[in-house]
Order: sequence, then structure tokens, then C-alpha cells
Amino acid sequence: MKNHIILILFSCAIAWMHTACRETVANPEILPVMPDISPDYTEVTIPATIAPLNFSVAGSHDKLHLRAEGGKNGLLEIQTTGFIAFPEKKWKQLLAENIGDKIILTISVKSDGSWKQYAPFSMYISPHPIDYGLAYRLIAPGYEVYSKMGIYQRNLSDFKQRTVLENTIVPGSCMNCHSFNRTQPQYMSLHIRGGHGGTIIRNNDQLKIVDTKTDQTISACVYPYWHPSGRFIAYSVNKTQQVFHSAKEKLIEVLDLASDIVVYDIETNELLTCDLLTTSNFETFPVFSPDGKTLYFCCAFEQEMPKDYLKVKYNLCSISFDASARTFGTKIDTLIRVDHIGKSISFPKPSFDGKFIMYTLLDYGNFGIWHPEADLYVLNLEDHTTHELIEANSPFADSYHNWSSNSRWFVFGSRRMDGLYTRPYIAVIDENGQAGKPFLLPQKNPDHYLESLYSCNIPEFINAPIQINANRIARQLLSTEREKAIYGK
Repeated sequence: MKNHIILILFSCAIAWMHTACRETVANPEILPVMPDISPDYTEVTIPATIAPLNFSVAGSHDKLHLRAEGGKNGLLEIQTTGFIAFPEKKWKQLLAENIGDKIILTISVKSDGSWKQYAPFSMYISPHPIDYGLAYRLIAPGYEVYSKMGIYQRNLSDFKQRTVLENTIVPGSCMNCHSFNRTQPQYMSLHIRGGHGGTIIRNNDQLKIVDTKTDQTISACVYPYWHPSGRFIAYSVNKTQQVFHSAKEKLIEVLDLASDIVVYDIETNELLTCDLLTTSNFETFPVFSPDGKTLYFCCAFEQEMPKDYLKVKYNLCSISFDASARTFGTKIDTLIRVDHIGKSISFPKPSFDGKFIMYTLLDYGNFGIWHPEADLYVLNLEDHTTHELIEANSPFADSYHNWSSNSRWFVFGSRRMDGLYTRPYIAVIDENGQAGKPFLLPQKNPDHYLESLYSCNIPEFINAPIQINANRIARQLLSTEREKAIYGK
């Protein structure tokens, strides 16, 4: 009891000291502009459960003062000599009290003994929830050897990043192309390249490593996308090559010399395909519609490679798929043709409500993360119109993207910060397919991304934590324990 009283008194003393040390912002000079903050979180729409959007304020100053006032209720004030770091408990309370409204933030800075107050800005609190977290790959910018990399997960409501798998478990390996079924981590596909390579497939409580390379396919399976039933995974099989540029704007090009599409049946261990998906043209990036009845993919006419790689322009196509009969349709439909206007489509991703397909538009090829001109677009599946996501795009590469489970948020990789490293951005999207201003995935230290030497790519929403046994997977990868896929065309 005595210790409890001492603890209460100590906490009260600390709170009093913070209040007593806070200086009143008296007679500030009113500035007509909003502050220059990093990351730029001005006028963004955020979910009510997001971790605190900590930020720094540009310029030289002795003190910072923040007043954050809820449009409905709540007030939070912070005074500091460093960056703005919101107390997590108070931040979450402020957001919860203002769902469907906004919080108004006013920044004041003290320098040379006087205060200046910037014009206020707002953060809007969406009524639409967001998933539990993100899974992504962190990779150093190396091209010829596999440096340290891994798949990590992050709880969106706090700053904790946890390791899913790192390539240190199998030296010399590359981890890429992870995918989940409609954000459900108990359905996962992850391809490992290297001497101990294989495709890890988790289907609820079952986990196996499959050798998906057959004598009839040009490579092992890559670029996965789950069928909503959980029984099938669509993959492309690709023969790729890297080409290096001398111009700094584009350092590297990843080219498909050949590519086809297959669908893996988890129950029978078969690779299913048809003549229309295994032509001399380049078929890649397959994705299923939310009802599982359509397979969307990108397709470009055959070119002499790598000589004519600038002529490779992918259109968005589709073919029907019958899951019960395990068969494909008899014709290919072209949903968007862009090759005749000198453009190319990559990374098509349907929203889970069936209304839209988001895709990347670039000048040529299909690997948009290396193209500064790459931007995000949306196809409306109800009226077949398409439009640019102007609010989300930037002068640098805006590319690989994924939808939240409720189709009200999307996450994508962007190089807008420096043109070199890919970082994860999240944006709200409304029922008409119009995007809000994206916000950078928040970190406890707002300078985190400036100090990190890793790109964050292939971000995927997950609706719960990923729970796998890394040691068990390592043992399987290091052994010869593989299920051999069967070509079942």
C-alpha cells in the first residue's frame, strides 16, 4: 500500500513538472503558411487505429509547441525541443473521440526569444477501419548478390516490427513474391530463390515447400495471387534478365525474355494452364477476381529481347476460370489496351468488393518500381472507365500496391522521398475510386526513413499477425524435402 501511494505521488510530481516546464505561447507572430513538416502529414485522412504520426518541423528553433484539438472532442498539447512525438495513449483517445471528423493541429515555434505560429492544418479521421497490419520485404539496393533481406510484419496501431523470415536462415537465398489470400495470413505463398530454393505454401494449418519448376515450364512459379476459395494460386513463370542503364534516372531494368501463366492446385499439386496462357507473347501478373470466376493478367506482344525491350507494352486482359471444373475459358478479352498509345500496364489488383482494378501505368515493360514515370490508375469495372489516382501519384515511381480487406484503403510503394528508396504509403479511397492524400507509414522516430538503407517493397495488408515456425522452415529449406509440382495441362 505504501509503495502504491509513493508511485502515485511520483507520477503526480512528474506530471506537475511537465506542466510547470511548459512555456505559454504568448503573443505569437501569426504566419500565413502551414509548417514544413516531415513526413508531410498535412491534410491527410487516416484510420482511427493508426500509430501516432510523429513528425519533425523544418527550420531552426529553440522550442516547438503543438496544439491538437478534436473537431468533436479532446485536446492535446505538446511542447518539446526535438520532434513532435505523440503520447500513444492520448493519441489513440483523441482519434477515437473524433472518428468521422478531424483534429486540427497548430504548430508554434520559438526562436531568438519570440514565438511564431503557423497556419493550422487538419488530419481527418476516417469512419472506415483498416486491417491489423502490413507485411513487406526490406531489401538493400544490391543487384548482383543477395544481401541481407527479409519479410517483416508491422502492427499498424503501434511501432513494433517483427521478423517473419530472414534470408540468414538459409545463406545465399532471396526471399520474394509473398502473397496472402484476401489479407488472411493463414493462406500464404512465399518463393525462395537460390540453391535451397522452393515455394513455401501455407494453407491454414498445413505448410509445405513445393518445387514448382517442371520440364514443361520455363521457371519456378513467381508473382502469386490466391483464388478466394483458398484452393488455387495463380502464378506466372518468367525468364528474366537485368539490364543496367548509364543514366541516373533509371539505374536498372528487369526484363521478361519469356513468360506464361499457370494456376497451382494445392489439393492435387498440379499446375493448370491452357494454350491461351502459354503463347509466344508475354503473359504475366495473374490475379483472380473476388468471385474467383475471372483471371486478370497483363499481356504484351512478343518482341526480340533484350534488343527491343522498349517496344514491350502490356495490355490488361482477362480469361474466365471455372474452379469446379478446373478449366479456363476459350477466349481472351482485352479490358484496357494501352500499347497503341505507347504505354504499358503492370501489377493489376482487383478491389475485394469487385468494383475496381488498380494498376500501374508506365512507358514500357512491366517492372514499374524502377520507372520514375510509373503512376497508379483505377479501372471501374461497373462502367469500364479508367482514371489516374492524381492525389496519390508523384513525380517519382508509384507502383506496387494492394487493397485493404474492406477496399477502403490501399498501400503502395513510392520513391517520392528521394527517388532512390521505396517506402510504404497508405491512402484512403472512396466508393467512386477517388483517392485521398497518401501518408507515409509512421515511425516512432520521423527520421527513420532518412537513416534506413533498406527499401520497403511488396507491402501487403494482413488482418492478423503472421504465425509461422521459422526454424521448421529453415530445416525444410536446407533439406531435400520438397513436393514436386505436376504439370497437368
